[in-house]
Amino acid sequence: MKKLCSFFIIIFFSISPSQELKNFEIPKGYEKILETKGDLDKDGKDETVIVFNTNITTESEGFERKFYILKNINGKLKIWKENSSVIIDSKYGFYPEDNKLDIQIKNNCLIISQLFFTNSRHSYTSKYTFRFQNGDFYLIGSKYQLDDTCDYNFTYEVNFSTGKTIVDEQFSSCDDNKTDIPKDDYKEFIHKFTVLKKMNGFRIGENKFKIPNSNKYFYY
Repeated sequence: MKKLCSFFIIIFFSISPSQELKNFEIPKGYEKILETKGDLDKDGKDETVIVFNTNITTESEGFERKFYILKNINGKLKIWKENSSVIIDSKYGFYPEDNKLDIQIKNNCLIISQLFFTNSRHSYTSKYTFRFQNGDFYLIGSKYQLDDTCDYNFTYEVNFSTGKTIVDEQFSSCDDNKTDIPKDDYKEFIHKFTVLKKMNGFRIGENKFKIPNSNKYFYY
C-alpha cells in the first residue's frame, strides 16, 4: 500500500502545471505593437510579454489593447496570463497620435507606463507596477502625474505594500497678472491596504481612498 501511495505521489509531482497551459498563437486580426522579456516568477527563466491591438473596436473608435504573458516551455510559447483591462485603447484621449506606452520587467515586476492627453492642455502620465505573488499578479505600486501646460503639475504615488503615499500638488499660472495662485501642497502619509488589487480586472482611475485632512481623494 505504501509503495502504491508513493507511486501516485511521484506521478502527481511529475505533472507540471505548465503542461496545462495553452499554446500561444497570434489571434486573427491582432497587430503586435510591443514586446519585452524578463523573469517574473523568479524561476530564472524569462517570460515574454506581447501587447496587441485587437480587432475589437471601442467607443473612441480605436482598438482594444490586450497583452499576453507567455512562458517558453520546450521551445513553445504558452499562455500564462492575459489582460485587456490595464492598457488604454489605441485612440484613447485628445491626441491619440501622441499617446505613449512602455512595458518593462524590472526586479521581477511588470511595470506598465502610459501617457495620454485629456484635452489640449492636460496630460496624464501613469506607471503601475505588478508583482507575481500568491499565485497571481497584484498591484504593488502606482504613480501618476496630471500636468497642465502652465497652471499646475500634480503627482500622486503610493506603495501598496507599505502604504506610503505621496501627494505633491504644485500650482502656477498661465496668466501673468493672476495673483490668487493656490499654495503648493505636499503630503506624505501611510494608508493601510488590507487587500491588494489583482491585475486582471484592474482599471486605471476606478479606485480611490480619502486623503487625510482634506476633502480630496487619491485615485488610482
